[in-house]
Amino acid sequence: MTGEDITSFLKANPISVACGALALTLAVGIYFRSDRVPEGETLLDQKATLGERIDANLKNGVQLADQFAAINTARQQIESRLIHPDEIAKNLQFFYKLEEDTGTKLIDLRQNVMNGKAGAKGKGYYIPVGYSVTVRGDYIHLLDFLRRLESGQRFCRVQSATVGLTGSTDRDRGNDLTITLGLDLLGQP
Repeated sequence: MTGEDITSFLKANPISVACGALALTLAVGIYFRSDRVPEGETLLDQKATLGERIDANLKNGVQLADQFAAINTARQQIESRLIHPDEIAKNLQFFYKLEEDTGTKLIDLRQNVMNGKAGAKGKGYYIPVGYSVTVRGDYIHLLDFLRRLESGQRFCRVQSATVGLTGSTDRDRGNDLTITLGLDLLGQP
């Protein structure tokens, strides 16, 4: 083939020659850029994941102000039920009020200061403040005392309980029981 034959072939088939040249150029380009395909797929996956996360944040962020207000309200309600270990007289008033409301008699009431101080070094924001309580009364009044203690205005956890008969020889006190409790009230440091 001579140069004139090539020129006449190009003039006779310009579209075929242009398409062939374009196909050859694209094949060479794909061959040399094929090593970048996995990187591109990884980048595409990262961008898709980021897009999904942003979309979920937009959907969930609509109610964020309402949820924040609800959490703050719940936190305030919790903190209003906590005790402060340093306010011993105020804390003991809680038990005296229970005694008055339930018709029981407090025999012994002590705040275990060491327990409350040890909890201050713990992991949480709140600390347990320990109490030793001995109460005398009949069965119904003692149950009422326990119910009010566990579901009252303070967060309470009973650690131990011992129930026994009173040592009274009076006929009027024959039905009296004594309960000794080891309990914790939730407090703030």
